[in-house]
Amino acid sequence: MAADVAFFLNPPPLACHNGPMDGVQKTRGEGTDWGPFGRPLFADPQSRALSRVGVVDVGSNSVRLVVFDGAARSPAYFYNEKVMCGLGAGLSETGRLNPEGRVRALGALRRFAALAKGMGIPPLTAVATAAVRDAADGAAFRAEIEAETGIKLWVIDGQEEARLSAQGVLLGWPGSYGLVCDIGGSSMELAHLSDGRVGHRVTSALGPLKLRDLKGGRKAVKAHIREVMADLFTAMGEPTGKRLFLVGGSWRAIAKIDMHRRAYPLTVLHEYRMTARAISKTRDFIGSEDVAGLRAAVSVSEARMSLVPLASLVLSELIRSFKPKDITVSSYGIREGLLYEQMPRDLRERDPLIEACRFAEAKDARLPGFGRRLYDFVKPLFPRADWQRVRLIQAACLLHDVSWRAHPDYRAEVTFDNATRANLGGLKHGERVFLGRALMYRYSSKSPGGRFDALDALLEPRQLKDAEILGRAMRLGAMLWTGSDEAPGRLRWQPQKRELTLHLSAAAEPLYGEVAEARFMALAGVLEAAASVKVG
Repeated sequence: MAADVAFFLNPPPLACHNGPMDGVQKTRGEGTDWGPFGRPLFADPQSRALSRVGVVDVGSNSVRLVVFDGAARSPAYFYNEKVMCGLGAGLSETGRLNPEGRVRALGALRRFAALAKGMGIPPLTAVATAAVRDAADGAAFRAEIEAETGIKLWVIDGQEEARLSAQGVLLGWPGSYGLVCDIGGSSMELAHLSDGRVGHRVTSALGPLKLRDLKGGRKAVKAHIREVMADLFTAMGEPTGKRLFLVGGSWRAIAKIDMHRRAYPLTVLHEYRMTARAISKTRDFIGSEDVAGLRAAVSVSEARMSLVPLASLVLSELIRSFKPKDITVSSYGIREGLLYEQMPRDLRERDPLIEACRFAEAKDARLPGFGRRLYDFVKPLFPRADWQRVRLIQAACLLHDVSWRAHPDYRAEVTFDNATRANLGGLKHGERVFLGRALMYRYSSKSPGGRFDALDALLEPRQLKDAEILGRAMRLGAMLWTGSDEAPGRLRWQPQKRELTLHLSAAAEPLYGEVAEARFMALAGVLEAAASVKVG
């Protein structure tokens, strides 16, 4: 069994090469210089094999099916369904899976197998964690699942669970460093990340379902958590970089409550940041609020909400022991780690934001490939941009035309919603707002307002202005399609002199009509620059 699992989770290496991973890497392929975007990989046969991947995670608290779609580095969730089964409830006392949970889990897996067959996807990749591996009837349950559904359930140990969860974090943040903490119903795992690699990892029985079975009340539970956490700290050693990534449903529930308490303007959980002080306030907030009302306000299931108070005690002790400076919620975990496992290394090393935007451009833009030329056109306006800002500019240029099918009156809003709410990896919340604002100005000459104003608080005034500059530059550049690979023109920006010059190619000169001129003057206006046009 162990050898089979090792082969399944560590398939033979695919043909690949090592290389740097950042938003501005330069690679070559088939004699073509792809510039700062790198050669597209999602069309390669190895990547296309990942175009539809189904993963099942049988946990102690929930059973979930996720079907990933698209071979881009940040694939979309084609299908996502979760059933709260509570397989691990009462396991500490009985040593067996919860009978009701078994029935519910088996029913869910029958449904998932039928769905997968209907979608025409390859055999589901299915893993089970703490409850099934610890229960005396775990093996019998696995056999029943395979007989009834045809799904082969692989039981992984705690260290493997930690590794896959950490790989899920790497799906969203290549090159990450820090400590990954994945909490399930019956266990909690820790893993070090350094230079984009999973290092030392440990497992524990600090899952809230296990803690709920402890005798002695809250005081005994807190003492037990502190004792186990001290052992984990010793086993893990000094954490890398003082950064903490939180993976798991209970952490996400706490993050939702923290958002609610703060009246946070964006409800995307992935990349949500919390401080130790904020978590302490949220723990007290949970204790002071009506549970039913709070659960309804944050859309957390009753089964999940019942575990939140215990999970908050674990999180408080985790923070007290490891003292992280930066705490980030990751929506990517073991399921995404399984997908990451199957990716060729070339794809793993790519920027997930850029690859997802390239995939969107290839699928939805009217002129796929123009995003690269548009980037060359706008980049002189940002001569001091660091690599983080450069990748946002690249992403905006790739996405500048993917929403053209929306009604003209709503395109600006649609692009903003897509940028701020889409499933995109490697994107902080403030960066989502920057991207959304830039794309709004791409489609609208008017300053947007209304329901978007609250999100502006996530950006500095300078960042908001840069987003407007980028958006207005893309709005101008979109007028200069020549239908060839030749650059239609270039911008020269002299910030000290406050002079902006548009150099048009001979082929693009007929494209510079009244509308293009108005857009150029609008760009010069936001730059507070004198404007001039030259041809040739």
